[in-house]
Amino acid sequence: MKNNEIMKPDTNYSGILDTIDTAAKPPTEEPQRQYYFMAKCREMIKERELEYERHLIANVTTFGCQMNAKDSEKLRGILEEIGYQQTESEEADLVLYNTCTVRENANLKVYGHLGLLSNLKKKNPHMIIGLCGCMMQEPDVVEKLRKSYRFVNLVFGTHNIYKFAELLYEVLERQQRAEQMQQSPAKTDMVVDIWKDTDQIVEDLPADRTYSFKCGVNIMYGCNNFCTYCIVPYVRGRERSRRPEDILCEVERLAKDGVKEVMLLGQNVNSYGKTLQKQFSVDDSVQNAVSAEAEEPVSFAELLRMVEQVPGIERIRFMTSHPKDLSDELIDVMKHSKKICNHLHLPLQSGSSRILKKMNRRYTKEQYLELAAKLRREIPDLSITTDIIVGFPGETEEDFQETLDVVRQVRFDSAFTFIYSKRTGTPAAVMEDQVPEDVVKDRFNRLLALVQTISQEMAMKVEGQTLPVLVESVNDHDDTLVTGRLSNNLLVHFPGTEELIGQIVNVHLTECKGFYYMGEMTS
Repeated sequence: MKNNEIMKPDTNYSGILDTIDTAAKPPTEEPQRQYYFMAKCREMIKERELEYERHLIANVTTFGCQMNAKDSEKLRGILEEIGYQQTESEEADLVLYNTCTVRENANLKVYGHLGLLSNLKKKNPHMIIGLCGCMMQEPDVVEKLRKSYRFVNLVFGTHNIYKFAELLYEVLERQQRAEQMQQSPAKTDMVVDIWKDTDQIVEDLPADRTYSFKCGVNIMYGCNNFCTYCIVPYVRGRERSRRPEDILCEVERLAKDGVKEVMLLGQNVNSYGKTLQKQFSVDDSVQNAVSAEAEEPVSFAELLRMVEQVPGIERIRFMTSHPKDLSDELIDVMKHSKKICNHLHLPLQSGSSRILKKMNRRYTKEQYLELAAKLRREIPDLSITTDIIVGFPGETEEDFQETLDVVRQVRFDSAFTFIYSKRTGTPAAVMEDQVPEDVVKDRFNRLLALVQTISQEMAMKVEGQTLPVLVESVNDHDDTLVTGRLSNNLLVHFPGTEELIGQIVNVHLTECKGFYYMGEMTS
């Protein structure tokens, strides 16, 4: 492949690597530069396979959100292309942790895992240990790794995930040089590559998808909201949107590969496109999307219209939405769509306008209630789920009662409830009036009881109906059943075989079990 040749969506990566001249200088353009280093890594892995007389195995462990899970698919895809076989065991030739740092407990979990890996590396000096993701964007973490976990080989962050092959080649090369000098490969220096921020978006990389029939698609990266409890803007950077044509190209490729459901991913999908110049208008098909000059960027609602036109895609999901940016245009698109799933995750965080202001959420209780009422009115069957934090600094019993009031009025289909966790590096961590632990736990239990009661009542509404279900797996506990997901995101278990996986079938919901259904497939 020539260094400046652009890869087509359906290009075979292995075939591309076969054509690369690894004796030449690496390209400067991306992602061609990474294809070059994948080919270089593949050569070195083949040499090791001959030496060990076996295949090399790799483990990629993901901590955190859907964005991390999507990144891990790329990391696994790159490893597969260069010759590693995947394993769920950490007794592997390469272990890579894709880390989360939304709570400090997440950091402690990673350190605990690293302690176990140090013993494994003593048995296998050639073992490569890498860490990437949000946790690595914290300078204190990197410094701690340099001092106390020197057996780690590779550290990189969120902004240069695409450079994994290039960084791995540097690790392999260092190990090779150490062996040539008759030194232990376990003693090589750590490769560290952390970027504070970037405006680059590099896609067109291999991916090992978790599911053949559904897939996440990144539409943007970063966050500009700076909620006072949240570390994400500091580790994921500022918002940057992918070009609409690149997103559509990826969705079309997925559809051709058999994907029926896509989830559009971003820290705040409702602000998609604000950094883009509008590139096209939509006619009857994606292929008829044409260049157009316009002052306004492509909005998230417009992007959804475009994705809906991709043949083969039958379901569209998205997350996460920020209430302050959820437009009437988006509600109208959801209302009239035949493909957008009947589910919206709309984080509340608190029902107190005073606490919401301290959180820098930029909406009030009244504004949230008005938005929720509009959604219920325009899309009556919409399932609304949410996130709620209990015990934010300064939260009083009166503030907490405001949260309970919103829960009662909106009647969320489900809610992820969290006890506030002080996160070093965020403004909230140094706020006064931290709420006592016993008070927080009492409030959390009361909130959980209310949420569960309402969730069960909401789930009962569709009992007895026959609805389409995307079959996702054989049931974990009973192999005579399969498990699928409704448009409203709730699970259904019903008799079936693995041949149904990936199909959308009609299921009669015979019994609501509170947070899931039992059913029978209909013809």
